[in-house]
Amino acid sequence: MFIPIFLLTILFFALITGGQPPPLRGYLINCGSKTDIQQDGITYTKDDGYTVAGNLTTLNRHDILPVLTTLRYFPYGPGKHCYEFPVTKGAKFLIRTTYFYGGFDGGNEPPIFDQIIDGTTWGTVNTTEDYKNGLSSYYEIIVAANDRTISVCWACNEHTKSPASPFISSLEVMDLDSSLYNSTDFEKYGLITVARANFASESNFVRFPDDPFNRYWQPFIDGNPTVEAHANVTSSEFWNRPPAKVFISGSTTSRGKNLSIQWPPFSVPTNRYYVALYFQDNRSTSPYSWRVFTVLIDGETFYQDLNVTTKGVTVYGTEWPLSGDTHITLTPRSDMPVGPTINAGEVYQILPLAGATLGRDVMAMQIFKQSLRNPPDDWNGDPCLPKEHPWLGIGCSEEEQVRVTSLNLKGLSLIGTLPKEIARLTALKEFRLSNNKLTGPIPDLSPLKGLEILQLDENEFEGPFPDGLDTLPNLREL
Repeated sequence: MFIPIFLLTILFFALITGGQPPPLRGYLINCGSKTDIQQDGITYTKDDGYTVAGNLTTLNRHDILPVLTTLRYFPYGPGKHCYEFPVTKGAKFLIRTTYFYGGFDGGNEPPIFDQIIDGTTWGTVNTTEDYKNGLSSYYEIIVAANDRTISVCWACNEHTKSPASPFISSLEVMDLDSSLYNSTDFEKYGLITVARANFASESNFVRFPDDPFNRYWQPFIDGNPTVEAHANVTSSEFWNRPPAKVFISGSTTSRGKNLSIQWPPFSVPTNRYYVALYFQDNRSTSPYSWRVFTVLIDGETFYQDLNVTTKGVTVYGTEWPLSGDTHITLTPRSDMPVGPTINAGEVYQILPLAGATLGRDVMAMQIFKQSLRNPPDDWNGDPCLPKEHPWLGIGCSEEEQVRVTSLNLKGLSLIGTLPKEIARLTALKEFRLSNNKLTGPIPDLSPLKGLEILQLDENEFEGPFPDGLDTLPNLREL
């Protein structure tokens, strides 16, 4: 079962002017492009070296952003197709995938497909409504690297209609400071962006360089009165580092009244969410520049008697239950001479991670892949997970500790050698390699005590047959 994700839309941004900000840290990829491009003060690089799967195409249009004019697509079929990035284990990243269909395959309706982060199905990509309105679409997730690489993958699902092809227009993998969202256990969970808003603003998105991590803060305005700040906020004093620009405007109400806001401005599925709200007293700094009010979400107290000054403050809930429409209510303390105010907010859906295949098995399969001149195109990411999208020819256990239990690679015309590290797959029960073009010696397979079936015929192996196969207690077919 896939967790629904709210689909966000990209607006057309004004070009950034002024001094040069510090560059973004991470990978900013213009998918399907043969050249690097500059857009909005950001350099998007071609995707050579990060993937070998799929095909490149260009949209012959001049009414869209340059980064949307190229894309990479992955022809319909089984398996997953990935980009892989070298990273520091444990580092935290904001990953954004952007899509603009443009009828690249001659059709009128975008395909629907899965997107995957490492071994976890992140969600389903469905850009149909946005495309009807002439818009591109983006998705975001915050994760920590559980290894020295991060994989972002795509795969067909039950909604993908042949011959439709999953595709990607741009991909951003951006480093986040360790302090951001650090109340979340990123070994177990990821955070899917649901909404991130700059309240009482009618301007375009707040993003890089105002936000050094290039988070998109959408303008949100309703019928409540608005105010503008008269004091600056120091962003670095907040764990999540909200850009100072989102504190410029705020929603408020009159003295003694509750401030009520329906936000996010759409229904959300029943789930647990990370909710962060940001406040600042907009008045000029003085001994009287403070407000006290209670924050309620859907009638439940989120924070009691919050004291908001011109320095700003944030409150957050790490696993707050939401369902359907969300109502934020700010109730002023009875002695307050001014009404409550709110400046910005973030909501993320908590995504339980599926874990990973046993590291020893992953390493063995990576070495096997490197020993082949023509490994299957979908041999990227986690070999076994998500369980709906394992590597071609691989069978895996379903226990808490996921292991590779079978390799059925018959008739794939594989060219290369069989490395000795294959013997690390100690949970292997079936090993079928018939009718390929493998050369070199057959390694010692005696550590594979659980092996039941071994098929090596119709290859070009050389040298003696390895000793020790007669000691395998469960081998019944050779």
